[in-house]
Amino acid sequence: MVQIYLFWLHAFVMGGLTYGSIEMLWRKRTHISMIITGGLCFCMLILIQALPIPFLIKCLLGGTGIMASEFVAGCIVNLYLGLNVWDYSGEKVHLMGQICPKYFVLWCALSMFVFLLI
Repeated sequence: MVQIYLFWLHAFVMGGLTYGSIEMLWRKRTHISMIITGGLCFCMLILIQALPIPFLIKCLLGGTGIMASEFVAGCIVNLYLGLNVWDYSGEKVHLMGQICPKYFVLWCALSMFVFLLI
């Protein structure tokens, strides 16, 4: 039981720190909410990887899950708490300023990369 707990804790921390690092490289800043979201998304990708479905479907499912996680986190952090961590309302297509479909391809590619590593 302890090994399972430590596995998921390690996955959460590694996913969060990796996502935070990617965001630092991309945007030159991050927020603790994105580190938490990144950790949860990495754990979700591990679960998706275990599914007996084709690789491309896994990548699409991973991209969809990450985008959905970003939307939920954005609604909580930006809209409810008013922290304004990010705002996609300047993009041509967006949903409530929290997600932008053009990044879906990036999330699918990130999922593909993770699936190839784990």
